[in-house]
Amino acid sequence: MVKVEKGDVIKLRYTGKIKETGEIFDTTEEEVAKGTGIYKENGVYGPVPIAVGAGHVLKGLDEALEGLEVGKKYEIEVPPEKGFGKRDRKLIKTFTLGQFRRQGIIPFPGLPVEIETEGGRKLRGRVLTVSGGRVRVDFNHPYAGKHLVYEVEVVEKIEDPIEKVKAMIELRLPRVDPNKVVIEVGEKDVVVDFTPVKDEVDKGTLVLGEILLESDLKFLGYEEITFKPSVEELLKPPEEAETEETAEKEKAEASAEGTVESTEEAGEQKEEPAEEKAEEPEAAEETKESEATEEQEKTEETEEQEEGVEKKTKKKTTRKGTKGRKTRRTTTKKTTSKKKTKAAEEQKEEAKEE
Repeated sequence: MVKVEKGDVIKLRYTGKIKETGEIFDTTEEEVAKGTGIYKENGVYGPVPIAVGAGHVLKGLDEALEGLEVGKKYEIEVPPEKGFGKRDRKLIKTFTLGQFRRQGIIPFPGLPVEIETEGGRKLRGRVLTVSGGRVRVDFNHPYAGKHLVYEVEVVEKIEDPIEKVKAMIELRLPRVDPNKVVIEVGEKDVVVDFTPVKDEVDKGTLVLGEILLESDLKFLGYEEITFKPSVEELLKPPEEAETEETAEKEKAEASAEGTVESTEEAGEQKEEPAEEKAEEPEAAEETKESEATEEQEKTEETEEQEEGVEKKTKKKTTRKGTKGRKTRRTTTKKTTSKKKTKAAEEQKEEAKEE
């Protein structure tokens, strides 16, 4: 047996009527609304989500919900002071016929009217009488002073924190699909992101919904409440909002580019060791080549030195040969002179003999 307590989020079916006349003035049931002539084309029907004690329903009904069992049907009577209030004669005002005609209005008994006070407050009323150039308007609620009877059933008691937030969204913004809204719930903080559905709802409606939701979520115990987009952002002029959106896109693109660059740099850094490793064999090969070149150069130098020695040796040998030739020439000259001497001596001896 589950009972309702103050602060609980529940889904409630109800039908309200005037005790004195039996007139049905409100209901969550579509068929009942159609059968009694109070059906509204744009109305939302079915169990309504409320937070018990938050003032989402009339005070007398709100208080009576505490202690009810989930799934059971009850009939609750609400006195005027806890319903639409007692009738207040001070709220019956008299105006001149001319005041209405200047606004293009021809008043008649029963006509609903709306008048703005000097302080800017709008009052809704109903014309009681039109007589002698005077128009009496009653600004009391139509059901003020009436006893009310509610037939109710608590259909569900919601326990999950996120589902509670969704229920409040369904209450304040019934045309928005709460399953599309991004909700993040903490112990004392909550973030409600309407970005996925902001184009599906009128901006003014969303502003009003966020204002009402803030009070609902505070009632549920949340201290820090964040809406995306915020009321301030929604109320900004279109041009300013477009400028900010453009700046945010540029910032996001720049951030994405920075991420890509850092990724590339990281990739390059990873490739560097591989390149270094690849360069190591190349360096070893270069070292071997340089060593081979040095050895070759040394060999060439040795060969050149050897060639130089050979050349010097040849020069020395040539010089020795030349000396030999000179010696032979000198010897030849000496031999020739001896022959001449002998010939001269022979000639002298022959001359003597004669």
